[in-house]
Amino acid sequence: MKPARHHFSPVAAPLAALALGLVTLQGAEPTPQQPVPDQLDLPTSIRFALDNNFAIRQARERIKQQDGVVVEVSARAIPTVAANAAYQLNDQELSQSFPASDRTWAISLTASQVIYAGGGVRSSVKSSTLVRDAALLDLKAAINDALLGVRTAFYGVLLSREKITVQEKNLDLLQQQLKNVTDRFNAGTVSSFEKLRGEVAVANAKVPLITARNDYRLAIETLRQSLGFTTNKQESLRKIPDFIGTLDYTPVSFELQSAFTAAQVNRPELQRLAKLTSAREESVTAAKSGAKPTVSAFGGWQLRKGGTNSFGDSNDGWLVGVQSQWAIFDGRATAGRVSQARSVLEQTKLTLTEAQLAAEVEVRRAFSQWQQATELADASKLVTGQAEESVRLANARYNAGTGTQLDVLSAQVDLTTARTNQLQAYYAYNVAVASLRKAMGQADEFVTN
Repeated sequence: MKPARHHFSPVAAPLAALALGLVTLQGAEPTPQQPVPDQLDLPTSIRFALDNNFAIRQARERIKQQDGVVVEVSARAIPTVAANAAYQLNDQELSQSFPASDRTWAISLTASQVIYAGGGVRSSVKSSTLVRDAALLDLKAAINDALLGVRTAFYGVLLSREKITVQEKNLDLLQQQLKNVTDRFNAGTVSSFEKLRGEVAVANAKVPLITARNDYRLAIETLRQSLGFTTNKQESLRKIPDFIGTLDYTPVSFELQSAFTAAQVNRPELQRLAKLTSAREESVTAAKSGAKPTVSAFGGWQLRKGGTNSFGDSNDGWLVGVQSQWAIFDGRATAGRVSQARSVLEQTKLTLTEAQLAAEVEVRRAFSQWQQATELADASKLVTGQAEESVRLANARYNAGTGTQLDVLSAQVDLTTARTNQLQAYYAYNVAVASLRKAMGQADEFVTN
């Protein structure tokens, strides 16, 4: 279900909504504190969480880390250039040159390129690239999870706020009833028992109101955590923005088989594991390359000490060649690495299969929750109006002398229950729709590519 959209001028980093402070991660610059905005809606919350939610920021850092791995591994596929220089003083008795000298020096500049490595270099580069692609999908999954949390927390704030309104209305009606009973008691038309019953009802009604107000404060803190806010400003702790939005009920249709198909195709978690499976296959090839020879070409220039201690008398020249290494027997180290790589590959395949099953179960559960929420929302849709009419009739009967105070109090309790149930049903429906969309791998509707 789509909550009503309210348009207002966005505030810089507006999700300081709850109390902006320093947003500091290791290696990140602290964000200047912003004033708490006067208003905050769901689209603004979503946009702010994309930049400030800690899980999302950590996923972005993992991409940067994997970018570094790709660069490191790819370096083996391109030529390398190295410069070396040495200058040494020694006793002439240790000299290895002729004639004997008390010093020596050498300078070299060499470029080398791997020509053949048994496919290990190519496979390693491809594997690291696939892992990097998997990190991108991990970011997408982190975004979906985080934004579902933001939506749920925002709906929780709206629910808690509306529950306060329900309890305040309930207390107002009970106080009016108590005033009516008190006036009758003073007039001598009712007993002190009915006055006492009204006083007890008013006192009892204050308890859920206090609880609802505390739930509202806690819901705000939950939303603040989901958004990635920290604060150390005293005024931010006192100010609460006006949360824009309502818990509406707009029926949306889903089909179970289509949800299964969408989940298998769109879930970033499954796509990530598929990428990792391909990366592990390349790792097996890279491990096998350890049993094959490595051939490299090299070329360069060298300068060495000549027959005298004069630097200008040095010998220099170019060189070029090919070198090869082949571990004919390495104590079965390569076989061990291949066995490990194959085991990791099988584990990744099993993890993918397990994740596919988990995704199917999650879709089924989310679909079931959506069905239940739809039925509850439909059932609660007309109850509130009927309960309000029941309270009106009970008051009319009581004022006419044909009803009892117990009838009025019972009707009032039923009205409060009906209003609370309707709010809870609408909250559950909104959360169920968001959860099912996430289970199907769909991005949040306020996320633009």
